[in-house]
Amino acid sequence: MIALTLDRIAEITQSRIHGSARPADVVTGPVVIDSRQAVPGALFVALGGERVDGHDFADAAVAAGAAAVLGSRPLAAPQLLVDGGDAEVVAALGRLARAVVGELPQADIVGVTGSSGKTTTKDLLAQVLRRLGPTVAPAGSFNNEIGHPLTVLRADEHTRYVVLEVAARGLGHIAHLCRIAPPRIGVVLNVGSAHVGEFGSRAAIAQAKGELVEALPGADAGGVAVLNVDDDAVIGMAARTAARVVGYGLGERADVRGRDVRLGEDGRAAFTLQIGARSAPVRLALVGEHQVHNALAVAAVAAELGMDLDDIAAALGEAGAVSRWRMEVAEGPGGVTVVNDAYNANPESMGAALRTLAALARARRSVAVLGIMAELGPAHQVEHERLGRLVAESGVDCLIAVGEEAAPIVDGVRSVAGWHGEVRQVADTAQAVAALRGLLRPEDVVLVKGSRVAGLEQVAEQLTAEEAAK
Repeated sequence: MIALTLDRIAEITQSRIHGSARPADVVTGPVVIDSRQAVPGALFVALGGERVDGHDFADAAVAAGAAAVLGSRPLAAPQLLVDGGDAEVVAALGRLARAVVGELPQADIVGVTGSSGKTTTKDLLAQVLRRLGPTVAPAGSFNNEIGHPLTVLRADEHTRYVVLEVAARGLGHIAHLCRIAPPRIGVVLNVGSAHVGEFGSRAAIAQAKGELVEALPGADAGGVAVLNVDDDAVIGMAARTAARVVGYGLGERADVRGRDVRLGEDGRAAFTLQIGARSAPVRLALVGEHQVHNALAVAAVAAELGMDLDDIAAALGEAGAVSRWRMEVAEGPGGVTVVNDAYNANPESMGAALRTLAALARARRSVAVLGIMAELGPAHQVEHERLGRLVAESGVDCLIAVGEEAAPIVDGVRSVAGWHGEVRQVADTAQAVAALRGLLRPEDVVLVKGSRVAGLEQVAEQLTAEEAAK
């Protein structure tokens, strides 16, 4: 963060200096919500939380060197006091981030949204852009009204690029995040079924995602909307933006196109990247054919920011997985391959994961450990039964469905005539691990995937931990 005095931060955040704070004291950053991350010069943001109250850890943060505490409960520690509880503290944090953005005229802000693939694309983009200059990006899925400003506040006078993942739980959320950190380039990956239970329809999801392109500056001011031409709901957003539109995808109408996509035995995709009249071969380090679209989005942004085609291709080939539980491939007991994709799940990402499982398994036996896809609302039964049919049609040899709500997956797989694989339904992750111990054979390939509420990363981690302990 750029250095700011407490009285300047108080003015920006609409707070008041309290406790032992001195107006001339300087915050140099970082801004943190975990007292264990406090270092000299930090600003500790105290939030109530569901289990603990951050204000109770203010003294620890100050003892670690924090210059002040931003909070809503009066403290004896050096404090910037906000009236109105956590909601106003979060609003103050957003105001601070917006002010810092205004002090960073050389920093290009890129926003990334979509129903799936946001975090992976953000991670890829950050790795590629670091070749051009200092780049700030969030860790994991730090993409809401708290994580968004905290990421922005990591930027300083040396930052050249800020890559932000923007998510929505409802209409207006992305627009709000874009007011905190106005992007010049916006990327929309896809519009799928994730969160349809919250939004009510895919059209409503598209409406929310499109708030990103609506927030972009006009083409004459450098605004660029990077849109997936293979998703009609995404390319339809071109009419909602004044920015210049750059299309990416596999179709001929794409400005940044992937051709000749091939999936290797290791599950990694290779393709020809074409931008204009030039092309270059790319072989991704990430697992899954669905990563090609993510890589094309990154290539489109990198090209807009001046990176040469050959450099883009090389950077994409070297960029690896950063955030956890997203197509992590590791070795389990007896040479078993474990694919941990347990961070989240929706119908589209489940389909991509099953295609990857088939590619990895080939002549080996495939096992799918699947949990529920959350937030599907009234579509829950239908979508889980459809997933079960896809499991059978993908040639999966063994299915373990975890949790009572995953029962429709079993119904779906059993409805497919001619599928003779093994299927089990278990109550929880412990039973899933027990079932696998009795089921797995050497060289099997195991996919573990479900929504976060299923907690299936525990299954994958236990399998790989057993191998590591040998």
